[in-house]
Amino acid sequence: MNLYEQVRRDIIEGRYEKGSKLPSKRVMAESMGVSVITVEHAYELLDEEGYITPREKSGYFVTFDDSDVYLTDTKETHIPKAEHRVNNTFENDDSKEKEPVISQSLYAKTVRRVLSEYPYEIMSRSPMYGVERLRSIIADYLIRGRRMKVSPDDIVIGAGAEYLYGLIVQTFGRDVIYGIESPSYQKIAKVYESDGARLEFLELGSDGIESSELWKTKADVLHITPYRSFPSGVTASASKKREYLKWADKKDAIIIEDDFESEFTPSRKAEETLFSLDTQGRVIYVNTFTRTIGTYVRVAYMVVPQRLKERLEEKVGFYECPVPSLDQYVIASLIENGDFERHINRVRRYNRRKQLSGT
Repeated sequence: MNLYEQVRRDIIEGRYEKGSKLPSKRVMAESMGVSVITVEHAYELLDEEGYITPREKSGYFVTFDDSDVYLTDTKETHIPKAEHRVNNTFENDDSKEKEPVISQSLYAKTVRRVLSEYPYEIMSRSPMYGVERLRSIIADYLIRGRRMKVSPDDIVIGAGAEYLYGLIVQTFGRDVIYGIESPSYQKIAKVYESDGARLEFLELGSDGIESSELWKTKADVLHITPYRSFPSGVTASASKKREYLKWADKKDAIIIEDDFESEFTPSRKAEETLFSLDTQGRVIYVNTFTRTIGTYVRVAYMVVPQRLKERLEEKVGFYECPVPSLDQYVIASLIENGDFERHINRVRRYNRRKQLSGT
């Protein structure tokens, strides 16, 4: 087990309590038999994920709190200024610049290769949950890059995230209440409402839905965007993610984890997903290639835990997959050849440089 994993586990299991000071980098390096640079890297990752925080000239202190939280005093919190999305451009108060997108020439080259290598497969109708090749490659990618242990059979391919939201409503019904972050990307609420779902809007604080809002909601299904919720820019802390899971367990509820653009985190480590932390099968994970590849790709996927698969199949298992087989084989090839992850890593390096330069 590497140092990051060891310290993270020690914090989660309470060996380092909230507010306690971690050993200095030099002391930790000596005790663990690693270099100071290794310790520094591990501490930086833990800081980025919200487990610890540095204090000038004092060291690193634990901020993770896994205590049972029900109702807390509502207090005024600061929500970061929203960024305004304009196509592939992010606009803030000081500047306007474009993030890198996957090369359209590379995409076209991949299409030509797929047409040559899979002429019969791309002419075939896609199975109801998507082409097996794409689902298998996504499962491998999630295990490798996101620490999500999933089976290809757990993955459902759809024509955009909105299509998958519709399947979710049809699976869990219109009689239950769906909790939505407030503020949130307006299309989320519109899609749920258009399918006849009842909504409850839950106020966001500085690191996720306010605890006072979360524990009093009547919602049976909670739709959250843990990474940079739009338009607030709020990212859920490590403590808040575990609070969401505790809430779902105690309330016998379901969480929809909308993981839009978290792969573009400036961190050197991929964002921790709720799905990877969930041990009770209560989290449905949703992601889209529209953001990571380009707006010309209308393909998304969701990962459904085993305990919910039977319900999904009963309610919507008769649907045909709306994504052409050609599109699915192209995405599968981009991931399998490493082009997709090289693109992700380029964007993350770009975002790190922007963060360091303060732009």
